[in-house]
Amino acid sequence: MTDVPLAVLDHLPDAILLLDQHRTIIAANRAATELFDSPRIGQDLALSMRHPDILSAVDQVMRGEPPRDLEATLPGSPPRNIHVHTENLGRDAPGHDAAAILVVSDITSSKRSERMRADFVANASHELRSPLSAIIGFLETLADSARDDAEARHRFIEIMLRESRRMTRLIDDLLSLSRVEINEHVRPTAKVSVGLVMDHVAQTLAVKAEARDINLEVSAPADLPEIVGDEEQVQQVLHNLVDNAIKYGDEGSRVEIEAQPVARVPGRSLPGVAISVRDQGRGIPADLIPRLTERFFRVDEARSRQLGSTGLGLAICKHIINRHRGHLTIDSVEGEGSTFTIYLPTDPPAAPKNI
Repeated sequence: MTDVPLAVLDHLPDAILLLDQHRTIIAANRAATELFDSPRIGQDLALSMRHPDILSAVDQVMRGEPPRDLEATLPGSPPRNIHVHTENLGRDAPGHDAAAILVVSDITSSKRSERMRADFVANASHELRSPLSAIIGFLETLADSARDDAEARHRFIEIMLRESRRMTRLIDDLLSLSRVEINEHVRPTAKVSVGLVMDHVAQTLAVKAEARDINLEVSAPADLPEIVGDEEQVQQVLHNLVDNAIKYGDEGSRVEIEAQPVARVPGRSLPGVAISVRDQGRGIPADLIPRLTERFFRVDEARSRQLGSTGLGLAICKHIINRHRGHLTIDSVEGEGSTFTIYLPTDPPAAPKNI
């Protein structure tokens, strides 16, 4: 095998392995080196890819059978989903030592997206079906045995109103999530005063906080820089975080909303502003924190439903923060409370230069 074809293969996105007639790896492109953590050149394929279906497919094409395509899952942390195409190169193929080619595409992201879409449809259907079933059940009862029972009518109507509002909140959140996802790739460019947004959110939720005897404390330096963003969306994120802090904080406690400039947004080379919302609630188990931004995930499902949570709020926040090229961190200690911190950049990224 000459160096020229392999140099060309290095520029392809898929992993490519060339095998001799004994199933020995004789060449691998750069993508294969990254995917398989340096495949073992000069040794049997089985030492680099221990998957019986793939090895069987390679053996079949080695014997002259038609090309094979299959999907497989490679073990690891995390496991990876791959699509494999293997084909016999034939006697006339350039590079007489290469008997077969193996083209491997990493489809982990697309498979994960498929599962997320399926889970989303299943969860959304379930979330809508539950209140709808309750409403239908009560209507059937009112139309039959409870037709002349004034007390039952009053109680059932209250329940149906509550379930109808729950469906309305869920539909609103689904629509909001859809709108955010559509525009997630378009970075906002307006200037936003974080201090004004914090004050507005605190004023909006003051009555709700007073009802639970929770004190809202807002603090930010006078010279806090403006961020680059969408004011309505930034307000939506902060409203959601403060609303959750009031819901899940202990009665008679306090919720702190604090902003301060930071030299660098995590994962980016831009200065920014960190906005923290700290409550004094039950806290969140450490193993559940990574799942908080998943759609429909709730730490305490019964309590969340009782408080009117749709399980979509933090998922919406995540997509809005992504649109702003920001970052979200969650710190929590069980029995002490939780702190949600959003980092938003103050300067837009430099525009690419025309060549």
